[in-house]
Amino acid sequence: MHAELPPEEVGERIAAIRHARRMTQIELARASAYALASIKAIERGARIPSHTGLEAIADALGVDPSRLTTDARHDSRVRTALPLISAAIAGYDIPMDPPNRVLPELREAIDTAVKWRVGAQYTLIAKAAPSLLGDALSTLHSSEGAAKQDAARLLAAAARSADAVAYKYGSLDLSARLVELMRWAAQQADDPLLDASTAYVRTEVFFAARAHSAGLKALERAIDAGPAPAEVRPAAARGALHMRAAVIAGRAGDASAADLHLAEARRLGDLVPEGTYDGTAFGPDSVRTHEVSVAVSLGQEHVDRALTVAREWTPPDSLPAERQSGFWIELARAQLWAGRADDSFESLKVARVIAPQHTREHPWARETAGTLRRLKRADAETLTNFAEWVGAI
Repeated sequence: MHAELPPEEVGERIAAIRHARRMTQIELARASAYALASIKAIERGARIPSHTGLEAIADALGVDPSRLTTDARHDSRVRTALPLISAAIAGYDIPMDPPNRVLPELREAIDTAVKWRVGAQYTLIAKAAPSLLGDALSTLHSSEGAAKQDAARLLAAAARSADAVAYKYGSLDLSARLVELMRWAAQQADDPLLDASTAYVRTEVFFAARAHSAGLKALERAIDAGPAPAEVRPAAARGALHMRAAVIAGRAGDASAADLHLAEARRLGDLVPEGTYDGTAFGPDSVRTHEVSVAVSLGQEHVDRALTVAREWTPPDSLPAERQSGFWIELARAQLWAGRADDSFESLKVARVIAPQHTREHPWARETAGTLRRLKRADAETLTNFAEWVGAI
């Protein structure tokens, strides 16, 4: 295995995750079909696992292989899967072969894919997405009544998980098609909360096109059309839309609208427990991460807002990995603007530990790392290595 991380760091990551899972070395050896002596050698960096062995260890730990090493082959596996995802949805409105899984099995598999998405485990999603989408489409076409609505919700969840891969890896045309598939599925489900979740994801299309003002209008229309926030789930759905609207308003340079939407998100966040989930995690901590997003979106003159949040609060481990890493990536951008280059680099490294694939594919992580590398050419090679890893040089 030709890993970009040295064997010692791969071993340290395996040991750290094992400890976090409260597993012994014996338990990891049994679960991964490795000898105990081999696990000990791998953890101290004296032995390098094979590519297949690394996947077995990652599976035993319940993480994406990229959490253990930044081997570029995981990136290639994702990109190889993108055409298969595209093919799986090409005839989404045409009934095809019967599904390979019954509805309970499909639900369990898609629930797992959703967990991978919030954990930024894109390699696992990419591998599973084509068959999940195919089975979800076949199930929807072969169902009626309430079962069809249930299948439509599952299809939307599968499409969103696949979209996380397509969007993060720059396949924007495929991402837009997956968003449209979500919208089509939402129509079949006749579910206002799913409509709200789809509107949240659709914002990616506006971000990609830099059509921020149009995206803000679309979100505000979705907020007006959504159910009243009289209960926890509708309140969370509406709050998530306000969070998203605040960020895109910031990108549009509309500070007033950004502040209004952020204030409404805070108000709704206080009404629901953190982690309330309807396609998007929502709660007080999620709103806090978006306070940094809004400040950075508004530009350098608002950098103090982002730094103030970070002085008082950092994301808890209970937040989705992708949201945690996004906080640190955006904070790194703010710290760079404030002239705090060392702090900026430390934030990028934290983001990589939390969600390496998300960090590696994030354009702001790449841009910040490239700028840091240019500003600090005489620095230790760790900065250069990071900039190479993220594709900044």
